[in-house]
Amino acid sequence: MRVLTAWFVVMAASLSIVASLKAAESGAPSYEQTVDRAIQFLRQKGQAEDGSFSKQAGPGVTALVTTAVLRHGRTTRDPLVAKALEYLESFVQPSGGIHAPNSRLPNYETCLAVVCFKEANADGRYDQLLKDADAFIKGIQKDNDEGKDESDVNYGGAGYGKGGRPDLSNTHFLIEALRATGNDADDEAVQKALVFVSRCQNLESEHNTTEFAAKVDDGGFYYSPSGEGLDPAGKTADGGLRSYASMTYAGLKSMLFAGVGPDDPRVKAAYDWVKTHYDLDSNPGLGQAGLYYYYHLFAKALDALGRDTITDADGQNHDWRQELTAALAERQNSDGSWTNRETRWLEGDSNLCTGFALLALSYCRPAK
Repeated sequence: MRVLTAWFVVMAASLSIVASLKAAESGAPSYEQTVDRAIQFLRQKGQAEDGSFSKQAGPGVTALVTTAVLRHGRTTRDPLVAKALEYLESFVQPSGGIHAPNSRLPNYETCLAVVCFKEANADGRYDQLLKDADAFIKGIQKDNDEGKDESDVNYGGAGYGKGGRPDLSNTHFLIEALRATGNDADDEAVQKALVFVSRCQNLESEHNTTEFAAKVDDGGFYYSPSGEGLDPAGKTADGGLRSYASMTYAGLKSMLFAGVGPDDPRVKAAYDWVKTHYDLDSNPGLGQAGLYYYYHLFAKALDALGRDTITDADGQNHDWRQELTAALAERQNSDGSWTNRETRWLEGDSNLCTGFALLALSYCRPAK
């Protein structure tokens, strides 16, 4: 058995070396070069003197970028990280929220900050901060405390803030933050969120009996079970809600984080949608809009699913990590950043896109 194990280790190392040699021969940058160039951009051009990244957009971008840098092995001793954390700490509110004063996005900003401080909490310095933030985001969730029972279509969801309409994007950030603060899949708040997530899927079942559940029925996910906040193109001729990729990966990841297993019909249906719409040139259903947001959800969901390869609708096998790494390397700007020409959802901001790209790459690290 030891001999066999050693053989596998040697073979894995050999394959990694071969891949590096092929990349070098083709002129493509290695994984490490792609990551290092991105972090160098953030260090030299992206970060302001006060430690922020794109402060005009609020603290969320700073939290996201800092999380990405931490996930690539930099520590709290790194000046980039230390300055960013100090900046983020200035947004801690007496309520436990971590957001700009009078922010319209307290759930979004707090959830991103929670994940960041969790990454930086190896020595326990942020234990109390995380505990307080956990209570804050649970208070934002739509539930019985706000007169919403499980029959309400918005039950369990979260929007940008306490009074906002819940949506799948904000709810997936909520679930990730809840898990980061130590809640397990069976936690009451996580399970409430799962009720909302299930109602965002184009799949009629005991978990989704809303008016939209059976109209498209392709297993993909949409933004909100209320049907609000969509472009006209987001609806079908008969009033159904079109599935699109970033929300499908957000829904798939959220179900897995909430303890739904791979054999559950909801997960199977979502994975079938993923196989049918496998694409790294666009955000299927939205074109180039939200592309880098899509990339990071794509990587996070497939990593959580535990699948190294995907067989698409044409029967072609894809090593998604390798292909995503190559796609990002090809799109990287000469200064190490990424920017989306489709500027919707702030993706004209190179700090935001670079943060999303680095988060995606953190799930694609080659075996050593």
